[in-house]
Amino acid sequence: MAYIQYLVFNGRSLPKPDSYDVGLSDVEADSGGETEAGTTQRDVVRTGVADISVSFSVSPKWVKLLTVYSKLPKIAVEYFDTETLDLKEAEMYITGFKAKLEKDTSYKGLWTVSFSLKEM
Repeated sequence: MAYIQYLVFNGRSLPKPDSYDVGLSDVEADSGGETEAGTTQRDVVRTGVADISVSFSVSPKWVKLLTVYSKLPKIAVEYFDTETLDLKEAEMYITGFKAKLEKDTSYKGLWTVSFSLKEM
């Protein structure tokens, strides 16, 4: 049985993540807010904007590659969408990139890399 492909960056499949958390939010216009009567008015411009938190246990090769992706202004991402249970395409960027050495080995260690992807 094949495993689910959770993330693809610029056509390259990423390893299976240790954790994968998808949040969907709405983008509201500045014209929304509270009315004089005290009710809330929402002017939604976009719905279902993805925010994904992910972490991986990876080799030094993947640490280097993910670090390069973290410095790009945007990435063509295919991510596993929890609404459709299929891959969905979006332009995203990386924030909060962290790399942590878990275990030192003769192969330059085992690393935990975590970051958030924000949809543009």
